[in-house]
Amino acid sequence: MEEMPYMRNLSKDDPAVAALVGREQARVESTLDLIAAENHPPPSIMETLGSVFIIKTIEGYPGMRYHAGCVNADAVEDLAINRAQKLFGAEHVNVQPHSGTSANLAVYFSVLDAGDPVLSMSLPHGGHLSHGHRASITSRCFRFSHYTTDRKSGLIDYDEVRRIARKVRPRMIVAGASSYPRLIDYQRLAEIAHEVSAFLFADMAHLGGLVAAGVIPSPVGCCDFVTFTCYKTMMGGRGGVILCRKEHARKIDAAVFPGCQGTSAVNSIAAKAVIFNIASTPAFVEIQQRTLDNAVALAAALEKKGLGIVTGGTENHQVIVDLTSRGMTGKAAEDALEAAGILTNRNMIPRDADSPGKVSGLRLGTAAVTTRGMGPAEMPLLAGLIDTALKEVENAGALKKLSGEVRDLAGRFPVYPPADGGE
Repeated sequence: MEEMPYMRNLSKDDPAVAALVGREQARVESTLDLIAAENHPPPSIMETLGSVFIIKTIEGYPGMRYHAGCVNADAVEDLAINRAQKLFGAEHVNVQPHSGTSANLAVYFSVLDAGDPVLSMSLPHGGHLSHGHRASITSRCFRFSHYTTDRKSGLIDYDEVRRIARKVRPRMIVAGASSYPRLIDYQRLAEIAHEVSAFLFADMAHLGGLVAAGVIPSPVGCCDFVTFTCYKTMMGGRGGVILCRKEHARKIDAAVFPGCQGTSAVNSIAAKAVIFNIASTPAFVEIQQRTLDNAVALAAALEKKGLGIVTGGTENHQVIVDLTSRGMTGKAAEDALEAAGILTNRNMIPRDADSPGKVSGLRLGTAAVTTRGMGPAEMPLLAGLIDTALKEVENAGALKKLSGEVRDLAGRFPVYPPADGGE
């Protein structure tokens, strides 16, 4: 396997790390990634992240830095901001957050005071840790209440959201999820937020690429604040982005720096500029549409195998599998699939809400397999491999044999072909 072009000196400086990089590259090529929070970035993103921009220390914003030598850092940050504004139709953009959670913290602290009430989706029903889960620092800073999904349909009950909002009178309502496979009605949530005089904040971390491509509705026109991450469906490098109305611009910028973080990673900001440029191309839009098509096909194929699908289907890149009919935990399923070369993550599902510590689901995402070239024709094959692995969960020999079939399928769709610097 050839070295990636930006790794040529690592083998001299640190053979141990170089070997691990090589092993990781081999793992990526020989397995199939169905982790909804992962994707395969183009080589240009990795080149940018490893570029000379990694050197520069910046504090503040373009034209108002606390260090000299920022002329090119200013230019690349302005480029990222301008491209994001155009791509998402946002009035104001901040590209400095280190992560999605960092972006979320900045949103909270921009307009809320400690102890203010916030309403968000419950974690087992699809929410995120940074939406006020007890394990997150957010729960220690603000008073979170949580809405749930309907027990039968698995869908958000907007009448229930309104009822809770009228009761708790939140200062902010959080729309968005980490494991909700359906579209969110941002307009209805905006109406509820207006009724109780609350800010509306959409965390579309998983959905950034789908929204950028215009293949699902955007929350930008309905919400005061929108955050997302640049990997997942967005296909870029790490890091978060905040979009907001112009009236909140000054408070958002101050909440990011100096409020929540110090110097930002210029190489990461540059990578954001690159992926925003790529996201404006027809090829990117095609990948995002195929990601949706693949998710629908995978959900249908898994359902035919007798697996329960939370909400009965999907309208984004996620497929949430209910394993209770198979009598296994999410952890057992995740381990068996990894042994077979298929990467997933165990995930709580709504029925786990009444049993703390129980994890009965798998969260699957089609972004990474789509990026490497798979289409709806491959989804039944993938569903068959998943079904077989779950039936052979305690048969190490069968799982090893299955990993060979997975490796053969993965080999037909290389992530980084030789022309791109890979195998």
